Amino acid sequence: MAELTEQEQIRRNSLAELKKLGINPYPAALYKVDAEAADILERYPKDNSLFQDISIAGRIMSRRIMGAASFVELQDHTGRIQLYIKRDEICPDEDKTLYNTVFKRLLDIGDIIGVTGYVFVTQMGEISIHVKSLTVLSKSLRPLPIVKEKDGVVYDAFSDPELRYRQRYVDLIVNPQVRETFVQRAMIVNEMRQYFNEQGYLEVDTPVLQSIPGGAAARPFITHHNALDIDLYLRIANELYLKRLIVGGFKGVYEFSRNFRNEGMDRTHNPEFTCMEIYVAYKDYNWMMRFVETMLERIAMRLHGTTEVKVWGNDISFKAPFRKAPMVELIKEETGIDVSGMDEEQLREACKQLGVETDATMGKGKLIDAIFGEKCEAKLIQPTFVTDYPIEMSPLCKRHRDNPELTERFELFVCGKELANAYSELNDPIDQLGRFQEQLRLSEKGDDEAMFIDMDFVRALEYGMPPTSGMGIGIDRLVMMMTGAQSIQDVLLFPQMKPEVHEKSGEDESADLVAHGVDEAWVPVLQKAGIKTYEQLKAANPNKLFNDLGGLRKKMKLDIPALKREQFDEWFSKN
Repeated sequence: MAELTEQEQIRRNSLAELKKLGINPYPAALYKVDAEAADILERYPKDNSLFQDISIAGRIMSRRIMGAASFVELQDHTGRIQLYIKRDEICPDEDKTLYNTVFKRLLDIGDIIGVTGYVFVTQMGEISIHVKSLTVLSKSLRPLPIVKEKDGVVYDAFSDPELRYRQRYVDLIVNPQVRETFVQRAMIVNEMRQYFNEQGYLEVDTPVLQSIPGGAAARPFITHHNALDIDLYLRIANELYLKRLIVGGFKGVYEFSRNFRNEGMDRTHNPEFTCMEIYVAYKDYNWMMRFVETMLERIAMRLHGTTEVKVWGNDISFKAPFRKAPMVELIKEETGIDVSGMDEEQLREACKQLGVETDATMGKGKLIDAIFGEKCEAKLIQPTFVTDYPIEMSPLCKRHRDNPELTERFELFVCGKELANAYSELNDPIDQLGRFQEQLRLSEKGDDEAMFIDMDFVRALEYGMPPTSGMGIGIDRLVMMMTGAQSIQDVLLFPQMKPEVHEKSGEDESADLVAHGVDEAWVPVLQKAGIKTYEQLKAANPNKLFNDLGGLRKKMKLDIPALKREQFDEWFSKN
Protein backbone atom coordinates (compact mmCIF):
# COMPACT_ATOMS: atom_id res chain seq x y z
CA MET A 1 0.00 0.00 0.00
CA ALA A 2 1.04 3.60 -0.57
CA GLU A 3 2.16 5.56 2.48
CA LEU A 4 -0.63 7.31 4.39
CA THR A 5 -1.04 11.04 3.94
CA GLU A 6 -0.95 13.29 6.96
CA GLN A 7 -4.75 13.60 6.94
CA GLU A 8 -5.21 9.83 6.66
CA GLN A 9 -2.86 9.26 9.61
CA ILE A 10 -4.70 11.85 11.71
CA ARG A 11 -7.99 10.10 11.02
CA ARG A 12 -6.56 6.74 12.01
CA ASN A 13 -5.31 8.29 15.23
CA SER A 14 -8.82 9.63 15.86
CA LEU A 15 -10.19 6.15 15.20
CA ALA A 16 -7.87 4.71 17.84
CA GLU A 17 -8.89 7.39 20.35
CA LEU A 18 -12.59 6.68 19.76
CA LYS A 19 -11.96 3.04 20.56
CA LYS A 20 -10.04 3.98 23.75
CA LEU A 21 -13.10 5.99 24.84
CA GLY A 22 -15.20 2.85 24.45
CA ILE A 23 -16.98 4.13 21.32
CA ASN A 24 -17.40 1.58 18.52
CA PRO A 25 -16.81 3.61 15.32
CA TYR A 26 -18.55 0.91 13.25
CA PRO A 27 -21.52 -0.31 15.36
CA ALA A 28 -23.50 -3.32 14.15
CA ALA A 29 -26.85 -2.46 15.71
CA LEU A 30 -29.78 -1.12 13.70
CA TYR A 31 -30.06 2.66 13.85
CA LYS A 32 -33.65 3.82 13.61
CA VAL A 33 -34.19 6.45 10.88
CA ASP A 34 -37.65 8.01 10.60
CA ALA A 35 -36.96 11.30 8.79
CA GLU A 36 -35.26 12.49 5.61
CA ALA A 37 -33.72 15.86 4.76
CA ALA A 38 -35.78 16.63 1.66
CA ASP A 39 -39.06 15.66 3.34
CA ILE A 40 -38.33 17.95 6.30
CA LEU A 41 -37.42 20.90 4.07
CA GLU A 42 -40.55 20.42 1.98
CA ARG A 43 -43.17 19.80 4.67
CA TYR A 44 -42.02 21.73 7.74
CA PRO A 45 -42.73 25.23 6.30
CA LYS A 46 -46.35 24.14 5.71
CA ASP A 47 -46.83 22.75 9.22
CA ASN A 48 -44.30 23.59 11.94
CA SER A 49 -45.86 21.10 14.34
CA LEU A 50 -44.25 18.28 12.35
CA PHE A 51 -40.86 16.63 13.02
CA GLN A 52 -40.71 17.39 16.74
CA ASP A 53 -39.21 14.02 17.70
CA ILE A 54 -37.14 12.58 14.85
CA SER A 55 -34.15 10.39 14.16
CA ILE A 56 -32.04 11.03 11.08
CA ALA A 57 -28.67 9.78 9.83
CA GLY A 58 -26.19 10.91 7.22
CA ARG A 59 -22.72 12.15 6.40
CA ILE A 60 -21.06 15.28 7.84
CA MET A 61 -20.37 17.60 4.88
CA SER A 62 -19.31 20.75 6.73
CA ARG A 63 -18.95 22.08 10.28
CA ARG A 64 -18.86 25.44 12.07
CA ILE A 65 -17.64 24.96 15.65
CA MET A 66 -18.36 27.91 17.94
CA GLY A 67 -17.45 27.06 21.52
CA ALA A 68 -20.34 25.37 23.30
CA ALA A 69 -22.54 25.23 20.19
CA SER A 70 -21.91 24.23 16.60
CA PHE A 71 -23.57 23.86 13.22
CA VAL A 72 -23.19 20.81 10.97
CA GLU A 73 -24.38 20.24 7.41
CA LEU A 74 -25.70 16.65 7.26
CA GLN A 75 -26.25 14.87 3.94
CA ASP A 76 -28.54 11.87 3.52
CA HIS A 77 -29.71 10.23 0.30
CA THR A 78 -32.29 12.98 -0.31
CA GLY A 79 -30.15 16.07 0.25
CA ARG A 80 -28.63 18.26 2.97
CA ILE A 81 -29.97 19.81 6.16
CA GLN A 82 -28.38 21.88 8.95
CA LEU A 83 -27.90 20.49 12.46
CA TYR A 84 -27.61 22.66 15.56
CA ILE A 85 -25.51 20.88 18.20
CA LYS A 86 -25.30 22.33 21.71
CA ARG A 87 -22.82 20.88 24.20
CA ASP A 88 -25.18 20.77 27.16
CA GLU A 89 -27.96 19.17 25.09
CA ILE A 90 -25.96 16.14 23.93
CA CYS A 91 -24.00 16.01 27.22
CA PRO A 92 -26.63 16.74 29.92
CA ASP A 93 -24.42 15.39 32.72
CA GLU A 94 -21.05 16.67 33.92
CA ASP A 95 -19.13 14.50 31.43
CA LYS A 96 -18.78 16.64 28.27
CA THR A 97 -16.51 14.16 26.41
CA LEU A 98 -19.01 13.50 23.62
CA TYR A 99 -19.00 17.15 22.60
CA ASN A 100 -15.58 18.46 23.65
CA THR A 101 -13.57 15.44 22.52
CA VAL A 102 -15.60 13.24 20.20
CA PHE A 103 -17.48 15.86 18.22
CA LYS A 104 -14.95 18.70 18.24
CA ARG A 105 -11.70 16.71 17.88
CA LEU A 106 -12.33 13.17 16.68
CA LEU A 107 -15.09 13.58 14.10
CA ASP A 108 -14.30 14.81 10.57
CA ILE A 109 -16.04 15.80 7.36
CA GLY A 110 -17.16 12.56 5.73
CA ASP A 111 -18.00 10.74 8.97
CA ILE A 112 -21.47 9.20 9.22
CA ILE A 113 -23.52 10.02 12.31
CA GLY A 114 -27.05 9.57 13.57
CA VAL A 115 -28.90 12.22 15.58
CA THR A 116 -32.23 12.61 17.32
CA GLY A 117 -33.93 15.92 17.97
CA TYR A 118 -36.57 18.32 16.69
CA VAL A 119 -36.89 20.69 13.75
CA PHE A 120 -36.88 24.46 14.23
CA VAL A 121 -35.98 27.63 12.30
CA THR A 122 -32.82 29.53 13.23
CA GLN A 123 -32.67 33.30 13.68
CA MET A 124 -31.18 33.41 10.16
CA GLY A 125 -34.32 31.72 8.87
CA GLU A 126 -32.78 28.31 8.07
CA ILE A 127 -34.71 25.12 8.78
CA SER A 128 -32.49 23.06 11.08
CA ILE A 129 -32.52 20.12 13.48
CA HIS A 130 -31.88 20.84 17.15
CA VAL A 131 -29.86 17.79 18.18
CA LYS A 132 -30.71 15.99 21.45
CA SER A 133 -28.41 12.97 20.99
CA LEU A 134 -25.55 12.00 18.66
CA THR A 135 -24.27 8.54 17.67
CA VAL A 136 -21.13 7.73 15.67
CA LEU A 137 -22.10 5.28 12.91
CA SER A 138 -19.02 5.14 10.65
CA LYS A 139 -15.61 6.80 10.87
CA SER A 140 -14.25 7.97 7.50
CA LEU A 141 -10.52 7.30 7.09
CA ARG A 142 -10.02 9.27 3.87
CA PRO A 143 -10.80 12.98 3.45
CA LEU A 144 -13.44 13.90 0.88
CA PRO A 145 -12.73 16.43 -1.87
CA ILE A 146 -14.02 19.76 -0.56
CA VAL A 147 -16.50 21.17 -3.07
CA LYS A 148 -17.46 24.74 -2.21
CA GLU A 149 -20.59 26.54 -3.38
CA LYS A 150 -21.45 30.21 -3.01
CA ASP A 151 -24.37 32.04 -4.60
CA GLY A 152 -25.00 29.05 -6.86
CA VAL A 153 -21.40 28.93 -8.13
CA VAL A 154 -19.40 25.75 -7.45
CA TYR A 155 -15.69 26.05 -6.59
CA ASP A 156 -13.06 23.28 -6.43
CA ALA A 157 -15.47 20.85 -8.10
CA PHE A 158 -14.65 17.15 -8.12
CA SER A 159 -14.75 17.07 -11.92
CA ASP A 160 -11.77 15.08 -13.21
CA PRO A 161 -13.47 12.41 -15.40
CA GLU A 162 -11.03 9.60 -14.64
CA LEU A 163 -11.27 10.14 -10.88
CA ARG A 164 -15.05 10.46 -11.04
CA TYR A 165 -15.53 7.22 -12.99
CA ARG A 166 -12.90 5.28 -11.07
CA GLN A 167 -14.11 6.45 -7.65
CA ARG A 168 -17.82 6.67 -8.37
CA TYR A 169 -18.57 6.36 -4.63
CA VAL A 170 -16.84 9.72 -4.05
CA ASP A 171 -18.52 11.22 -7.12
CA LEU A 172 -21.94 10.28 -5.74
CA ILE A 173 -21.16 11.81 -2.34
CA VAL A 174 -19.89 15.20 -3.50
CA ASN A 175 -21.82 15.66 -6.77
CA PRO A 176 -25.56 15.28 -6.00
CA GLN A 177 -26.51 15.84 -9.65
CA VAL A 178 -24.76 12.54 -10.49
CA ARG A 179 -27.10 10.68 -8.17
CA GLU A 180 -30.04 12.32 -9.90
CA THR A 181 -28.88 10.92 -13.27
CA PHE A 182 -29.05 7.38 -11.92
CA VAL A 183 -32.41 8.01 -10.25
CA GLN A 184 -33.68 9.12 -13.68
CA ARG A 185 -32.15 6.02 -15.27
CA ALA A 186 -34.17 3.85 -12.89
CA MET A 187 -37.30 5.87 -13.71
CA ILE A 188 -36.78 5.27 -17.45
CA VAL A 189 -36.39 1.51 -16.99
CA ASN A 190 -39.38 1.33 -14.65
CA GLU A 191 -41.56 3.32 -17.06
CA MET A 192 -40.63 0.98 -19.92
CA ARG A 193 -41.28 -2.09 -17.77
CA GLN A 194 -44.68 -0.74 -16.72
CA TYR A 195 -45.57 0.04 -20.35
CA PHE A 196 -44.72 -3.50 -21.48
CA ASN A 197 -46.48 -5.13 -18.55
CA GLU A 198 -49.64 -3.14 -19.25
CA GLN A 199 -49.71 -4.79 -22.69
CA GLY A 200 -49.46 -8.23 -21.08
CA TYR A 201 -45.89 -8.97 -22.21
CA LEU A 202 -43.65 -11.20 -20.07
CA GLU A 203 -40.23 -10.23 -18.73
CA VAL A 204 -37.77 -13.13 -19.06
CA ASP A 205 -34.11 -14.03 -18.52
CA THR A 206 -31.93 -15.67 -21.18
CA PRO A 207 -28.35 -17.01 -21.00
CA VAL A 208 -25.34 -14.71 -20.77
CA LEU A 209 -22.94 -17.58 -21.51
CA GLN A 210 -23.69 -18.90 -24.99
CA SER A 211 -22.14 -21.61 -27.14
CA ILE A 212 -23.00 -19.59 -30.26
CA PRO A 213 -22.91 -15.76 -30.10
CA GLY A 214 -25.98 -14.94 -32.19
CA GLY A 215 -28.46 -12.15 -32.70
CA ALA A 216 -26.08 -9.41 -33.87
CA ALA A 217 -23.06 -8.75 -36.06
CA ALA A 218 -20.38 -8.07 -33.45
CA ARG A 219 -17.09 -9.43 -32.11
CA PRO A 220 -17.71 -11.46 -28.93
CA PHE A 221 -15.72 -11.98 -25.75
CA ILE A 222 -14.60 -15.60 -25.35
CA THR A 223 -14.28 -17.50 -22.09
CA HIS A 224 -13.75 -21.15 -21.12
CA HIS A 225 -15.96 -23.47 -19.09
CA ASN A 226 -13.60 -25.73 -17.17
CA ALA A 227 -16.10 -28.43 -16.15
CA LEU A 228 -17.42 -28.88 -19.70
CA ASP A 229 -14.03 -28.10 -21.29
CA ILE A 230 -15.62 -25.88 -23.95
CA ASP A 231 -15.23 -22.29 -25.06
CA LEU A 232 -18.26 -20.09 -24.46
CA TYR A 233 -19.11 -16.56 -25.55
CA LEU A 234 -20.47 -13.68 -23.51
CA ARG A 235 -23.82 -12.60 -24.91
CA ILE A 236 -23.70 -10.06 -27.73
CA ALA A 237 -27.51 -10.08 -28.06
CA ASN A 238 -30.46 -12.06 -26.73
CA GLU A 239 -32.55 -11.98 -29.91
CA LEU A 240 -32.44 -15.64 -30.90
CA TYR A 241 -33.41 -16.87 -27.43
CA LEU A 242 -36.35 -14.47 -27.21
CA LYS A 243 -37.63 -15.60 -30.62
CA ARG A 244 -37.40 -19.22 -29.46
CA LEU A 245 -39.87 -18.20 -26.74
CA ILE A 246 -42.25 -16.76 -29.34
CA VAL A 247 -42.04 -20.15 -31.10
CA GLY A 248 -42.94 -21.67 -27.72
CA GLY A 249 -46.21 -19.75 -27.64
CA PHE A 250 -45.70 -16.58 -25.62
CA LYS A 251 -47.68 -13.54 -26.79
CA GLY A 252 -44.80 -11.15 -26.17
CA VAL A 253 -41.51 -11.32 -24.27
CA TYR A 254 -38.91 -8.75 -23.30
CA GLU A 255 -35.62 -8.60 -21.43
CA PHE A 256 -33.32 -5.91 -20.07
CA SER A 257 -30.04 -7.65 -20.81
CA ARG A 258 -26.37 -6.99 -20.15
CA ASN A 259 -24.57 -7.49 -23.46
CA PHE A 260 -20.84 -7.64 -24.15
CA ARG A 261 -19.06 -6.73 -27.38
CA ASN A 262 -15.30 -6.86 -27.76
CA GLU A 263 -15.09 -3.69 -29.79
CA GLY A 264 -14.02 -0.06 -29.48
CA MET A 265 -14.81 2.40 -26.70
CA ASP A 266 -15.85 6.00 -27.24
CA ARG A 267 -18.31 8.62 -26.03
CA THR A 268 -21.33 6.45 -26.86
CA HIS A 269 -19.91 2.90 -26.68
CA ASN A 270 -18.85 0.72 -23.75
CA PRO A 271 -17.90 -2.98 -24.14
CA GLU A 272 -20.49 -3.90 -21.49
CA PHE A 273 -23.87 -2.26 -21.97
CA THR A 274 -27.60 -2.65 -21.28
CA CYS A 275 -30.06 -3.37 -24.06
CA MET A 276 -33.79 -3.95 -23.94
CA GLU A 277 -35.21 -6.30 -26.58
CA ILE A 278 -38.90 -7.07 -27.04
CA TYR A 279 -40.67 -9.50 -29.41
CA VAL A 280 -44.41 -9.52 -30.00
CA ALA A 281 -46.31 -12.14 -31.98
CA TYR A 282 -48.65 -11.23 -34.87
CA LYS A 283 -47.16 -7.72 -35.30
CA ASP A 284 -44.99 -6.09 -37.98
CA TYR A 285 -42.48 -3.25 -38.13
CA ASN A 286 -45.15 -0.65 -38.90
CA TRP A 287 -46.92 -1.53 -35.64
CA MET A 288 -43.57 -1.44 -33.82
CA MET A 289 -42.88 2.12 -35.01
CA ARG A 290 -46.10 3.29 -33.39
CA PHE A 291 -45.29 1.27 -30.26
CA VAL A 292 -41.83 2.89 -29.94
CA GLU A 293 -43.16 6.41 -30.56
CA THR A 294 -45.69 6.01 -27.78
CA MET A 295 -43.08 4.59 -25.42
CA LEU A 296 -40.58 7.44 -25.94
CA GLU A 297 -43.30 10.08 -25.71
CA ARG A 298 -44.37 8.52 -22.41
CA ILE A 299 -40.80 8.41 -21.02
CA ALA A 300 -40.19 12.08 -21.88
CA MET A 301 -43.41 13.08 -20.14
CA ARG A 302 -42.53 10.99 -17.07
CA LEU A 303 -39.07 12.55 -16.70
CA HIS A 304 -39.63 16.11 -17.88
CA GLY A 305 -43.38 16.73 -17.96
CA THR A 306 -43.06 17.59 -21.66
CA THR A 307 -42.10 15.91 -24.94
CA GLU A 308 -39.62 18.72 -25.71
CA VAL A 309 -36.18 17.67 -24.46
CA LYS A 310 -32.76 19.34 -24.81
CA VAL A 311 -30.36 16.68 -26.14
CA TRP A 312 -26.70 17.60 -26.64
CA GLY A 313 -27.57 21.19 -27.46
CA ASN A 314 -30.48 20.31 -29.75
CA ASP A 315 -34.18 20.93 -29.02
CA ILE A 316 -35.66 17.48 -29.65
CA SER A 317 -39.38 16.74 -29.88
CA PHE A 318 -40.40 13.26 -28.80
CA LYS A 319 -43.99 14.01 -29.74
CA ALA A 320 -45.38 11.29 -32.01
CA PRO A 321 -45.50 10.68 -34.93
CA PHE A 322 -41.82 10.67 -35.93
CA ARG A 323 -40.47 11.17 -39.45
CA LYS A 324 -40.13 8.00 -41.59
CA ALA A 325 -37.77 7.65 -44.60
CA PRO A 326 -36.33 4.64 -46.53
CA MET A 327 -32.55 4.26 -46.26
CA VAL A 328 -31.80 4.28 -49.99
CA GLU A 329 -33.86 7.46 -50.41
CA LEU A 330 -31.87 9.20 -47.65
CA ILE A 331 -28.60 8.14 -49.33
CA LYS A 332 -29.86 9.45 -52.67
CA GLU A 333 -31.05 12.66 -51.01
CA GLU A 334 -27.62 13.33 -49.48
CA THR A 335 -25.29 11.99 -52.20
CA GLY A 336 -27.29 11.99 -55.43
CA ILE A 337 -26.45 8.27 -55.86
CA ASP A 338 -29.10 5.53 -56.04
CA VAL A 339 -27.50 2.46 -54.41
CA SER A 340 -30.56 0.23 -54.86
CA GLY A 341 -29.77 -2.63 -57.24
CA MET A 342 -25.99 -2.04 -57.19
CA ASP A 343 -23.70 -5.06 -56.95
CA GLU A 344 -20.60 -5.19 -54.74
CA GLU A 345 -18.21 -3.71 -57.34
CA GLN A 346 -20.58 -0.84 -58.14
CA LEU A 347 -20.90 -0.10 -54.43
CA ARG A 348 -17.13 -0.06 -54.03
CA GLU A 349 -16.91 2.41 -56.89
CA ALA A 350 -19.62 4.56 -55.28
CA CYS A 351 -17.69 4.53 -51.97
CA LYS A 352 -14.53 5.58 -53.81
CA GLN A 353 -16.42 8.38 -55.56
CA LEU A 354 -17.82 9.60 -52.21
CA GLY A 355 -14.53 9.28 -50.33
CA VAL A 356 -15.88 6.55 -48.02
CA GLU A 357 -13.21 4.17 -46.72
CA THR A 358 -13.67 0.44 -47.37
CA ASP A 359 -11.70 -2.79 -47.00
CA ALA A 360 -11.68 -6.16 -48.75
CA THR A 361 -13.73 -7.91 -46.04
CA MET A 362 -16.81 -5.71 -46.61
CA GLY A 363 -19.77 -7.16 -48.48
CA LYS A 364 -22.73 -5.27 -49.97
CA GLY A 365 -24.42 -4.69 -46.64
CA LYS A 366 -21.40 -3.15 -44.96
CA LEU A 367 -20.60 -1.02 -48.00
CA ILE A 368 -24.10 0.47 -48.00
CA ASP A 369 -23.90 0.93 -44.23
CA ALA A 370 -20.57 2.72 -44.63
CA ILE A 371 -22.08 5.19 -47.12
CA PHE A 372 -25.10 5.80 -44.90
CA GLY A 373 -22.99 6.19 -41.78
CA GLU A 374 -20.59 8.62 -43.41
CA LYS A 375 -23.06 10.77 -45.36
CA CYS A 376 -26.47 10.57 -43.64
CA GLU A 377 -26.47 9.65 -39.95
CA ALA A 378 -25.13 12.91 -38.52
CA LYS A 379 -27.89 14.90 -40.25
CA LEU A 380 -30.75 12.97 -38.62
CA ILE A 381 -31.29 15.26 -35.63
CA GLN A 382 -35.01 15.00 -34.93
CA PRO A 383 -36.34 11.45 -34.24
CA THR A 384 -36.38 9.67 -37.60
CA PHE A 385 -37.28 6.10 -38.49
CA VAL A 386 -34.88 4.98 -41.24
CA THR A 387 -36.72 2.12 -42.95
CA ASP A 388 -36.44 -0.63 -45.58
CA TYR A 389 -32.79 -1.64 -45.40
CA PRO A 390 -31.12 -3.63 -48.21
CA ILE A 391 -31.36 -7.37 -47.50
CA GLU A 392 -27.59 -7.83 -47.20
CA MET A 393 -27.58 -5.64 -44.08
CA SER A 394 -30.22 -7.61 -42.16
CA PRO A 395 -29.70 -11.39 -41.96
CA LEU A 396 -32.47 -11.90 -39.37
CA CYS A 397 -35.11 -9.68 -40.98
CA LYS A 398 -38.09 -10.53 -43.20
CA ARG A 399 -37.96 -9.54 -46.88
CA HIS A 400 -40.01 -6.48 -47.74
CA ARG A 401 -43.53 -7.40 -48.84
CA ASP A 402 -43.26 -5.12 -51.92
CA ASN A 403 -39.52 -5.37 -52.80
CA PRO A 404 -37.58 -8.60 -52.19
CA GLU A 405 -34.25 -6.70 -52.39
CA LEU A 406 -35.18 -4.84 -49.19
CA THR A 407 -36.16 -5.84 -45.67
CA GLU A 408 -38.88 -4.72 -43.28
CA ARG A 409 -36.53 -3.06 -40.84
CA PHE A 410 -36.19 0.32 -39.23
CA GLU A 411 -33.60 2.05 -37.10
CA LEU A 412 -34.57 5.09 -35.04
CA PHE A 413 -32.03 7.93 -35.14
CA VAL A 414 -31.95 10.89 -32.75
CA CYS A 415 -29.22 13.57 -32.82
CA GLY A 416 -27.33 11.56 -35.45
CA LYS A 417 -27.15 8.43 -33.27
CA GLU A 418 -28.97 5.11 -33.57
CA LEU A 419 -31.35 4.62 -30.65
CA ALA A 420 -33.50 1.63 -31.63
CA ASN A 421 -33.46 -1.18 -34.20
CA ALA A 422 -36.50 -3.23 -35.20
CA TYR A 423 -37.69 -5.81 -37.74
CA SER A 424 -40.60 -7.68 -39.07
CA GLU A 425 -38.84 -10.85 -37.97
CA LEU A 426 -37.79 -13.49 -40.47
CA ASN A 427 -39.76 -16.67 -39.75
CA ASP A 428 -39.01 -18.65 -42.94
CA PRO A 429 -36.51 -21.34 -41.79
CA ILE A 430 -35.18 -22.01 -45.31
CA ASP A 431 -34.59 -18.32 -46.00
CA GLN A 432 -33.00 -17.96 -42.55
CA LEU A 433 -30.55 -20.80 -43.17
CA GLY A 434 -29.57 -19.20 -46.49
CA ARG A 435 -28.91 -15.87 -44.74
CA PHE A 436 -26.75 -17.61 -42.13
CA GLN A 437 -24.76 -19.29 -44.89
CA GLU A 438 -24.16 -15.89 -46.52
CA GLN A 439 -22.84 -14.66 -43.17
CA LEU A 440 -20.49 -17.67 -43.12
CA ARG A 441 -19.17 -16.62 -46.53
CA LEU A 442 -18.44 -13.13 -45.14
CA SER A 443 -16.68 -14.70 -42.16
CA GLU A 444 -14.46 -16.71 -44.51
CA LYS A 445 -13.54 -13.42 -46.25
CA GLY A 446 -12.24 -12.13 -42.92
CA ASP A 447 -15.27 -10.31 -41.48
CA ASP A 448 -14.88 -11.04 -37.74
CA GLU A 449 -18.30 -9.51 -37.01
CA ALA A 450 -20.25 -11.84 -39.29
CA MET A 451 -22.92 -13.96 -37.58
CA PHE A 452 -22.41 -17.59 -36.62
CA ILE A 453 -24.79 -20.25 -37.94
CA ASP A 454 -27.17 -21.29 -35.15
CA MET A 455 -28.73 -24.56 -36.32
CA ASP A 456 -30.84 -24.93 -33.17
CA PHE A 457 -32.50 -21.60 -33.96
CA VAL A 458 -33.18 -22.79 -37.51
CA ARG A 459 -34.70 -25.96 -36.02
CA ALA A 460 -36.94 -23.81 -33.78
CA LEU A 461 -38.18 -21.89 -36.83
CA GLU A 462 -38.94 -25.19 -38.55
CA TYR A 463 -41.57 -25.83 -35.85
CA GLY A 464 -43.18 -22.54 -36.91
CA MET A 465 -42.90 -19.02 -35.55
CA PRO A 466 -45.88 -16.69 -36.00
CA PRO A 467 -45.42 -13.34 -37.76
CA THR A 468 -43.48 -11.31 -35.19
CA SER A 469 -42.00 -7.89 -34.74
CA GLY A 470 -38.93 -7.36 -32.55
CA MET A 471 -37.16 -4.25 -31.32
CA GLY A 472 -33.94 -3.54 -29.44
CA ILE A 473 -33.09 -0.25 -27.78
CA GLY A 474 -29.84 0.76 -26.07
CA ILE A 475 -30.74 1.76 -22.52
CA ASP A 476 -27.45 3.59 -21.90
CA ARG A 477 -27.87 5.76 -24.98
CA LEU A 478 -31.54 6.39 -24.21
CA VAL A 479 -30.57 7.57 -20.71
CA MET A 480 -27.87 9.81 -22.22
CA MET A 481 -30.45 11.45 -24.45
CA MET A 482 -33.14 11.82 -21.81
CA THR A 483 -30.75 13.26 -19.19
CA GLY A 484 -28.47 15.27 -21.49
CA ALA A 485 -25.37 13.29 -20.45
CA GLN A 486 -22.45 13.88 -22.81
CA SER A 487 -20.74 10.51 -22.37
CA ILE A 488 -21.90 6.94 -21.83
CA GLN A 489 -19.57 6.84 -18.80
CA ASP A 490 -21.84 9.42 -17.17
CA VAL A 491 -24.82 7.02 -17.21
CA LEU A 492 -22.92 3.88 -16.13
CA LEU A 493 -22.26 3.59 -12.42
CA PHE A 494 -19.00 1.72 -13.02
CA PRO A 495 -17.79 2.19 -16.62
CA GLN A 496 -15.02 -0.03 -17.98
CA MET A 497 -11.54 1.41 -17.38
CA LYS A 498 -7.97 0.23 -17.45
CA PRO A 499 -6.88 -1.23 -14.10
CA GLU A 500 -5.48 1.32 -11.70
CA VAL A 501 -1.69 1.19 -11.33
CA HIS A 502 -0.78 1.13 -7.64
CA GLU A 503 2.59 2.13 -6.30
CA LYS A 504 4.69 -0.71 -4.97
CA SER A 505 4.63 -1.19 -1.23
CA GLY A 506 7.81 -0.61 0.75
CA GLU A 507 8.19 -4.36 1.08
CA ASP A 508 7.94 -4.87 -2.70
CA GLU A 509 10.40 -2.03 -3.30
CA SER A 510 12.89 -3.55 -0.86
CA ALA A 511 12.65 -6.88 -2.64
CA ASP A 512 13.18 -5.12 -5.98
CA LEU A 513 16.45 -3.53 -4.78
CA VAL A 514 17.73 -6.72 -3.09
CA ALA A 515 16.93 -8.76 -6.21
CA HIS A 516 19.32 -6.49 -8.15
CA GLY A 517 22.23 -7.07 -5.74
CA VAL A 518 21.77 -4.26 -3.22
CA ASP A 519 22.89 -5.26 0.29
CA GLU A 520 19.71 -5.58 2.37
CA ALA A 521 21.24 -3.57 5.22
CA TRP A 522 21.59 -0.57 2.90
CA VAL A 523 18.00 -0.62 1.57
CA PRO A 524 16.58 1.61 4.38
CA VAL A 525 19.43 4.09 3.78
CA LEU A 526 18.67 4.19 0.05
CA GLN A 527 14.98 4.71 0.78
CA LYS A 528 15.83 7.56 3.12
CA ALA A 529 17.81 9.08 0.23
CA GLY A 530 14.69 8.85 -1.94
CA ILE A 531 15.76 5.73 -3.88
CA LYS A 532 12.85 3.26 -3.64
CA THR A 533 13.21 1.21 -6.83
CA TYR A 534 16.07 -0.15 -8.89
CA GLU A 535 15.01 2.09 -11.79
CA GLN A 536 15.51 5.11 -9.54
CA LEU A 537 18.91 3.77 -8.45
CA LYS A 538 20.06 3.40 -12.08
CA ALA A 539 18.93 6.96 -12.82
CA ALA A 540 20.73 8.52 -9.84
CA ASN A 541 24.06 10.40 -9.96
CA PRO A 542 26.48 7.72 -8.60
CA ASN A 543 29.04 10.08 -7.04
CA LYS A 544 26.46 12.21 -5.25
CA LEU A 545 24.50 9.17 -4.08
CA PHE A 546 27.65 7.47 -2.70
CA ASN A 547 28.47 10.55 -0.63
CA ASP A 548 24.83 10.93 0.52
CA LEU A 549 24.68 7.32 1.70
CA GLY A 550 27.84 7.74 3.77
CA GLY A 551 26.40 10.84 5.42
CA LEU A 552 23.04 9.17 6.11
CA ARG A 553 24.77 6.15 7.70
CA LYS A 554 26.31 8.48 10.27
CA LYS A 555 23.14 10.56 10.72
CA MET A 556 20.98 7.46 11.23
CA LYS A 557 23.65 5.98 13.56
CA LEU A 558 23.49 2.65 11.76
CA ASP A 559 25.58 -0.23 13.04
CA ILE A 560 26.73 -1.37 9.60
CA PRO A 561 30.17 -1.28 7.98
CA ALA A 562 31.00 1.77 5.90
CA LEU A 563 30.03 1.39 2.26
CA LYS A 564 32.96 0.59 0.01
CA ARG A 565 33.07 2.12 -3.45
CA GLU A 566 33.58 -1.28 -5.13
CA GLN A 567 30.52 -2.67 -3.34
CA PHE A 568 28.50 0.39 -4.36
CA ASP A 569 29.59 0.18 -8.02
CA GLU A 570 28.45 -3.46 -8.19
CA TRP A 571 24.85 -2.32 -7.58
CA PHE A 572 24.94 -0.42 -10.87
CA SER A 573 26.50 -3.28 -12.84
CA LYS A 574 23.74 -5.80 -12.03
CA ASN A 575 20.92 -6.34 -14.55
